[in-house]
Amino acid sequence: VQGTIFPAPDFNPVMDAQMLGGALQGFDCDKDVLISILTQRCNAQRQMIAEAYQSMYGRDLIGDLKEQLSHHFKEVMVGLMYPPPSYDAHELWHAMKGAGTDENCLIDILASRTNGEIFQMRESYSLQYSSNLQEDIYSETSGHFRDTLMNLVQGTRAEGYADPAMAAQDAMVLWEACQQKTGEHKTMLQMILCNKSYQQLWLVFQEFQNISGQDMVDAISECYDGYFQELLVAIVLCVRDKPAYFAYRLHSAIHDFGFHNKTIIRILIARSEIDLLTIRKRYKERYGKSLFHDIKNFASGHYEKALLAICAGDAEDY
Repeated sequence: VQGTIFPAPDFNPVMDAQMLGGALQGFDCDKDVLISILTQRCNAQRQMIAEAYQSMYGRDLIGDLKEQLSHHFKEVMVGLMYPPPSYDAHELWHAMKGAGTDENCLIDILASRTNGEIFQMRESYSLQYSSNLQEDIYSETSGHFRDTLMNLVQGTRAEGYADPAMAAQDAMVLWEACQQKTGEHKTMLQMILCNKSYQQLWLVFQEFQNISGQDMVDAISECYDGYFQELLVAIVLCVRDKPAYFAYRLHSAIHDFGFHNKTIIRILIARSEIDLLTIRKRYKERYGKSLFHDIKNFASGHYEKALLAICAGDAEDY
């Protein structure tokens, strides 16, 4: 595991729940206590703390955090309390409800999750919101962007299988799709990118480079535009190197969008027990400055402290 958050040794959920109860009572909430507990326990431990809290105070910990905290700091603390599939579901729901859709959130989540993660996310979505994730995506998006998302949300990507002979054929289909750009070709393109295994797509992208003399990402960026293009590129980047994809998303959220808080919070929380350590490494290699340094530069107060605690940057990183 290449995460930054691990199970805490000598873990005592009852004591943690008591500390949190104390921190959340009274006029001024002790935010440092919240950070020291919630960012230093793994998700499974946080679920046990929430249970202990419920039985101790007869109240819901997420509810109390929402009531006592505000702004981005609240989003971080509350986000940490959701089990991973529920957190994905929560993010997708908020990306689609209300006016306008946050397409980048849909892209980030659906282009990068495994079949198992997608299955659990759909279940959580339906339990939390009594709504169907596929239907909601269908009604909130359109065109080939929608078709591609609908394919991804099935969670039916092949796993672990690679066929070199087939890879050359697939690469030809992709190359034609970039030449012709008809509806039918767009459909073929997304079918290959959404359904073939990562191992197979590795081979396909190499073959594509041989046939066309062009990198897959460059070819897609040249031929297509809008969210359809962004989604296809995200899939290709995730196949190649998922941590590098998230490093790129964090960097653009920090630098191109004037610190796009939602994206930064979502990626740090969602990847904290999976590959955030590797994401940090890729970030430093690619952009020269560490993720720790950039967060420190742009965020402030307890919000900054919480993000840095999840990032868990070390001295040489900084």
